Amino acid sequence: MKPEELKKLDAYFKRTFNETMSVKARPRKDDSAEVYVGDEFLGVVFKDDEDGDLSYNFSMAILDVDLT
Repeated sequence: MKPEELKKLDAYFKRTFNETMSVKARPRKDDSAEVYVGDEFLGVVFKDDEDGDLSYNFSMAILDVDLT
C-alpha cells in the first residue's frame, strides 16, 4: 500500500477503535498492511479494488486460548 493509504488507515483505526492501534507496511507485500495494538500484532488489512470499488478488509484471528 502507498504511504498515504497507510496514514489514512492508521488514522481510521485510531479514531474508530483505539488510540494505541497502528497500521504498518508489510515487507514484500503491497496489497495489505499489518495492524498492531501497541507492539502486539492484531491482524491484517487487505486492499480490495475489484470491480473499480475500493475497499479495505480487516482480518483478525482469535485463538481459543484468548477466549478464556
